[in-house]
Amino acid sequence: MGQMEPAGPSVGILLVYATVLALVHFFAGRLGVGGRIPRSRWLSAAGGISVAYVFVHLLPEIHDAATTIQRHGNSSAFAERYGYLIALSGFVVFYGLDHLARQTNTVADRPGETSPTGLFWIHLGSFAAYNAIIGSLLWDRELGNIGLFVFAMALHFVVTDDGLRDHHGRVYNRQGRWILSGAVIAGFAGGYALEGTELLVAVFVPFLSGGVVLNVIKEELPSDRESRFWAFAVGAVGYAALLSLV
Repeated sequence: MGQMEPAGPSVGILLVYATVLALVHFFAGRLGVGGRIPRSRWLSAAGGISVAYVFVHLLPEIHDAATTIQRHGNSSAFAERYGYLIALSGFVVFYGLDHLARQTNTVADRPGETSPTGLFWIHLGSFAAYNAIIGSLLWDRELGNIGLFVFAMALHFVVTDDGLRDHHGRVYNRQGRWILSGAVIAGFAGGYALEGTELLVAVFVPFLSGGVVLNVIKEELPSDRESRFWAFAVGAVGYAALLSLV
C-alpha cells in the first residue's frame, strides 16, 4: 500500500461502470433467469464467477487491510486479524438478514402478497449499504482491473436481485430496485468525495468479501433450489483462471 498507485480509469469510464451496475437491478427481472426451479444455470454460473473474484482477488487484500488498520493507530498483535474479523462480520450480518427474511411466511409469487414493512426496510437498507460499498470501491485503484470487478459485481447483483424478488415480491419491484440502483450511484459519489481514505477501503473490502460469499452460498446451497453445480463450478474455475492471467 505504500507503493506508487497505478493509474486508473478516467472519471468518465468509472461513471459508465457505476451506471452499468446501477442498471442491473432495473433489468435483472427481465432476463428470464430468475425464479426457476430447478435454478437457472446462468444464475449458478454468475454465483461462481462472483465467488471466484472474492477468493482470488479480494481475500488476498484482507491482510493489506489489517496492515492499514494497524498503521492508523492499532499496533497490537490482535490487529492483524481485524481484516478477517470484518470479513466474518459481513458473512454473519447477511446470514442474519437472510434468516430473518426466511422466518416470515411471505412467498413472492402469491398474488398481492408483499413483505412486512419493517422487515422489507431492514433487508433493503442493508443491501443498499452493500451496494453503496460496491459503488465506492470503483475508486479503489488497488483493485487492479476495475472492469473485472464490475463484471463480477454485475453478475452478483443479478444473483442478489433474484433472492430479493423471491423474498419481497411486488414491493421489491415497485420500490426496492430503485433504491438499490440509487445506492450504487450514491456510493460512487461518496467514494469520489472520500477518494484516498484508505482506512474506509480497509473496512469495505473484507466486509464485502464476507457478504458476497454468504449471499452466493445462501442462493446455491438450499436443496429446494435444485442449483446447477457444474454451471457454478465452470463459472468459478473459468473466472479464477482469467483473474490469474491478468
